Amino acid sequence: MRTTVGTSTGLTLAAVAVVQFMVSLDLSVVNVGLPEIAVGLGFGAAGLTWVIHAYALTFGGLLLLGGKAADRYGRKRVLLLGLGLFALASLAGGLALEPGHLVAARAVQGIGAAALAPAALALLATTFPEGRARVRAFGVWSATNAAGGALGVLIGGLLTEYAGWRWVMFVNVPMAACALALVWRGVAAGPPPARGGRPDALGAVLATAGMTLLVFGVVRTDRYAWTSPATLTTLAVAVVLLAAFVHVERTTARDPLIRLGLLAGRSVAGANAYNLLTGAAIASAFYFVSLYLQRVLATGPALTGLMFLPLALGVVAGSVLAVRLGHRLAPRTLLIIGGLLTATGMAWFGLISPDGAFVTDVLGPSIVASVGFGLCLGPIVSIGTAGVAHHESGTASGLLNSSRQIGASLGLAVLGTAAQHRTGRTVTPETLNDGYALGLTLAAGLLAAAVLIALAVLRPTGPPPRAEQTDDRLNRQPAS
Repeated sequence: MRTTVGTSTGLTLAAVAVVQFMVSLDLSVVNVGLPEIAVGLGFGAAGLTWVIHAYALTFGGLLLLGGKAADRYGRKRVLLLGLGLFALASLAGGLALEPGHLVAARAVQGIGAAALAPAALALLATTFPEGRARVRAFGVWSATNAAGGALGVLIGGLLTEYAGWRWVMFVNVPMAACALALVWRGVAAGPPPARGGRPDALGAVLATAGMTLLVFGVVRTDRYAWTSPATLTTLAVAVVLLAAFVHVERTTARDPLIRLGLLAGRSVAGANAYNLLTGAAIASAFYFVSLYLQRVLATGPALTGLMFLPLALGVVAGSVLAVRLGHRLAPRTLLIIGGLLTATGMAWFGLISPDGAFVTDVLGPSIVASVGFGLCLGPIVSIGTAGVAHHESGTASGLLNSSRQIGASLGLAVLGTAAQHRTGRTVTPETLNDGYALGLTLAAGLLAAAVLIALAVLRPTGPPPRAEQTDDRLNRQPAS
């Protein structure tokens, strides 16, 4: 019996690890392939950003609904459904013949990821409730989460150069099939699902549609001026949808996605505002630096992926450093230090030149920005879930993930549009460089604003006791 239980928990851990790696991978795997995707399918400069937006918006907008669905309908069932959806969307994306096909496939991938991420984490928490096994399980989860994001750019570059851009989509199919087999075989059905109030699907649709229209309105300013009827109408409808979301969350008879009173706390509100701004800056930086290396410096996709490794490793180093400094410094202090370091790195990135090189223009700012960002990851979760009731801790953690994904999409929309306007109609390495440099400088401004939020909104506290830190590291959900 012990062997059977051990085998079952091992298969569960393996399934969750594969799921988390795949979800994290898809946040960055397409970045290096974007120039090839643009040529292959005929994307324009503004339209290309929708390859990123489509995934981030549906992932971030439906994440809380995915967690509610897993609690109500069962984690195994939601995992199987999410994996099937993710695999089919990846296959469809790899077979895309037009820009709209790929954008639609990326949106469906985001829906699948929104089901997978919370269900996998909840399954891990219930399968490993305490003790050393829990420490090991969450260590594996954190490692695969970091590895997916870190290796996504490298894998994307290698696949794009040696197999073609379509394989940045196809690569998910065998991973999803492997995870599906592990879930089917190794994950128990669990107790009967809870039958409380039904999840608030309408609220999720309103929030996602509102954010999508907001991004759409901003991105289209390359064709329609900010004061044009088309832009004003689109943005007005977006505001109406988001206001309707707030109304629904206040009045729904179903299980709301989020209790709005949760955002009244300074810690939760400040942490999510900080998270939204850092998500906007980091996602935009990945986008601009990838295009700078390939379109301005004429670097191949595989070498571009390798050039992102210092940035990825810096995030890991910053995360480890945050744990060590957490014994001496308060989480708010780490957020301020990390935010200032990341802003400095972004400002340094803003000095890129058309005749630059990796060593002089990319390596230094990559290290500074990534270590600073790594310093922020743990503390932001600690602050964003501090003082939250136990039954709402999952919602608070999911909200942090949502704010980062939505921030990534909004930030890329605004900064990408600004870069496009600066580049202008004449596309040369020099004009592209000017646009990317502006976008990276604006990203530094977003991070400076995040630091101001940490100073003005978050309350100063002392470092937590060592025992409390240990417990937090076992139970917190890192923001991905």
